Amino acid sequence: MSMRARAILVLTVTALALGMAYPTYQGEGEGLHLGLDLQGGIHWLLGVDQAQAIEAELGRVRENLAELGESALGLTNEEIKEQIQLQPDQLVVSGVPEASLNDLLAEEFVGLSPTAIGDTTVLTLSSSRVEQVLRDATAQAIEVLQRRAAGVVREPIIASEGIGRILVQMPGEVDPERARTIISGQTFLEFKKVLGNAPNEEILLAQYPDGTPSDTSVGESREEGLVTEALLLQEPAVLTGASLDDARFNLDSRTGQAVVGFTWKPDAARIFAEFTSQYIGRRMAIILDGEVLTAPTIESRIARRGQISGSFTPETASALAVNLRSGALPVPLNIEEERTVGPALGRDSIENGFNSILIGGALVIVFMAIYYSLSGVVANAALLLNIVLIIGLMSLAGATLTLPGIAGLVLTVGMAVDANVIIFERIREELRSGKGMHNAVQIGFNRSRLTILDANITTAIAAIILYYAGRGPVQGFGVTLGIGIFSSVFCALVVTRLLVEFMSQRSEKLRI
Repeated sequence: MSMRARAILVLTVTALALGMAYPTYQGEGEGLHLGLDLQGGIHWLLGVDQAQAIEAELGRVRENLAELGESALGLTNEEIKEQIQLQPDQLVVSGVPEASLNDLLAEEFVGLSPTAIGDTTVLTLSSSRVEQVLRDATAQAIEVLQRRAAGVVREPIIASEGIGRILVQMPGEVDPERARTIISGQTFLEFKKVLGNAPNEEILLAQYPDGTPSDTSVGESREEGLVTEALLLQEPAVLTGASLDDARFNLDSRTGQAVVGFTWKPDAARIFAEFTSQYIGRRMAIILDGEVLTAPTIESRIARRGQISGSFTPETASALAVNLRSGALPVPLNIEEERTVGPALGRDSIENGFNSILIGGALVIVFMAIYYSLSGVVANAALLLNIVLIIGLMSLAGATLTLPGIAGLVLTVGMAVDANVIIFERIREELRSGKGMHNAVQIGFNRSRLTILDANITTAIAAIILYYAGRGPVQGFGVTLGIGIFSSVFCALVVTRLLVEFMSQRSEKLRI
């Protein structure tokens, strides 16, 4: 690449870096963001509801026993379910021979402890099985919380804090009530066919003197806490929120009200299209956490897209969309510890961190200017561009700066200077061997390239591992370090070389 082309490249990169860093400098809400340790935010310690997790696991065991026991015990699925009663922390099995039940448990189930009491057998989960249930529930909850929190703040910290506990840190000015709704809400969405309606449940049930059909349930629509309509709903639901592909907050084009637009997964879209085409002119209820949000009349075939309307504000509609996108929590979570972290410590940390960068940078600049003379000044110019480029790239990526990230910036300054030291010492060796300034510069840069790349590639591998394997501040350090490595190599091998070559062509007496 010619010197003119490289000069254009450097000027373009400099302009882009300044442009990318500008929103961060102006504090416009875009660009570089600060972590919880620098700007404050919400700190939670959540605990998995152990009783609910055990009960849910026993419920799954009951379903599996009923399914597998049809052939092993010679009973129907419904008969087995009637003989297996689910209690909060145990299953009580009656009417099943103990030997047959033990054989089935030994073959298909691990971690169940049977205890014979008279003609019944009590099944409980062993301590190791309970521990595994809590580990699984914690892992599943972390996945859901990460998706939910990503809709509220940038780069939240969500990690396991032992068995059955989850650490949640949400940096920034976050409304605690809204965050609590998003993080801990269950959000179970159902779409059901409406079979009948009445002003209230009493009038509705009066229409069925012999009792409502077995495959139905009653739902109530409310407005400002008052029942406005009771609906007879067909069970099971046509579709649930588990079949949604996406959900987003929108404003209704006709009314301007806040709504949630949704998109079905392909298989669910086919089911929904078939259902709506068959029941045009009939009503369908949209139910959220057991409450009927709306029950519109189906006017035409609906395939993949639709919307949910109700008494939503933009905030509640946005929170509902986040929860629907992220899925349901496997078990309820309890907030065991809640703290709102103020930014006072963050301001001190930012000041101390950047003071360390300024002091360290100033000392490096002075050393380079004294030890390497005019070429040291060139290296200092490249170093300043390096810092601007790092901030610009981090702003472009919308990265979050934490205290370890500031440490990464300080480390990057040292690494950038290290590359220049390697180059200048190599050029000095060529000058001592009798080569002219221009040739010494060319050979010095060419022979230093592999050394610099080798040293930085190995560090880049560590940065990648920190980013993908780490969490929170560790991940932030990896991001800063990785961007710093890329910027340092570019500035050393392109910017510094361009400036030194330009000066060496005009003076054979350039001091290095």
